[in-house]
Amino acid sequence: QVQLVESGGGLVQPGGSLRLSCAASGSFIRFGDMGWYRQAPGKQREFVARITSGGITLYTDTAKGRFTISRDNAKNTIYLQMNSLKPEDTAVYYCYGDLISRSWGQGTQVTVSS
Repeated sequence: QVQLVESGGGLVQPGGSLRLSCAASGSFIRFGDMGWYRQAPGKQREFVARITSGGITLYTDTAKGRFTISRDNAKNTIYLQMNSLKPEDTAVYYCYGDLISRSWGQGTQVTVSS
């Protein structure tokens, strides 16, 4: 069974930065697309960013210019560098990986507040 484990969330002040990580278990697993969604309280889960196995990236408009997704295929890990954080970025961030089906991590809380 494939597991994805996020880490790096926490409390940060507006304007600050966080780096999220998502590590996949199973050294023989090679995902295709991987990426991040987030879900704020009372809202639907929304797409944030994704990266293909070849490194092609896609961002939602709210993430462009502030967030950077990257990938280390040797470590089966993706990252989300988040800069210039705003209170509206507060959410649980979930990573995913696509094989035949989509696997999800358990989520990591990001809170942006002064």
